[in-house]
Amino acid sequence: MESNLLQFAENNLMYVGLAAASGGMLLWQIFSGAGGGSGLTPLQATLMMNHEDALVLDVREASEWSAGHIPNSRHIPLSQLPKRIHELEKFKTRALIVNCQSGNRSASACGTLKKQGFEKVHNLAGGIGAWREAGLPITAK
Repeated sequence: MESNLLQFAENNLMYVGLAAASGGMLLWQIFSGAGGGSGLTPLQATLMMNHEDALVLDVREASEWSAGHIPNSRHIPLSQLPKRIHELEKFKTRALIVNCQSGNRSASACGTLKKQGFEKVHNLAGGIGAWREAGLPITAK
């Protein structure tokens, strides 16, 4: 059996390497904290907003924000977060849901916030796109 496994690996070296590399990248994200906060579905986010008075932080650019955002969310673009993080200091122990367009920038923001001592940081999985798909409210005010 062991020789069959070695022969398979030799014959499919490219696929074995690809599997090892992708697994390594997943493990790196888990152990390095690169993914930031835990991912929430739009339903989980609304429950957290309603039951835990979670603060929503939108890290998209101003043009994206003005096109529509989650009602009552705060806006700090990811590029400005390091110099404006002091605006969020009073929310360090409060549940914080971070969103962007798709969930990538907000994952980075979650990592930054966790490194600064924020305790309950969550990423809106799928971002504002998932929020819209779920039929949840958007405002441009």
